[in-house]
Amino acid sequence: MGKRSTSRRLAMQALYHAELSGSTIEEALKNIIENEHFIDQTIEFAKDLSKSCWDRREEMDKIIQELAIDWPLDRIGKVDRSILRLALYELELKETPDSVVINEAVELAKKYSSEEAARFVNGILGAFVRR
Repeated sequence: MGKRSTSRRLAMQALYHAELSGSTIEEALKNIIENEHFIDQTIEFAKDLSKSCWDRREEMDKIIQELAIDWPLDRIGKVDRSILRLALYELELKETPDSVVINEAVELAKKYSSEEAARFVNGILGAFVRR
């Protein structure tokens, strides 16, 4: 797994952990990476992604609500919501090709959620890119 893929996974886990535990995003990421060894670039990218995304989560949630027709935000699982927030944030940055961001988000959903979640994530992100 490339360092950016690993960074995205760490950032998604930090977003999920912070929401679930009520801790700060910095504490969440620290808890996730302690006792693990990652190169500095991976940790820095994960920090940048998770902090920036966490700071804009309300904005990302509004986008999710607009695109997830008939799915209230509280019905979307926290893992899926964390993946969507992260991917939407990255899509708005426009630093990584849309297809890469969407593919990585779908793979995170497959690994940490379900096949149905992967299709849901793909649909939401595809709708975002098309609009």
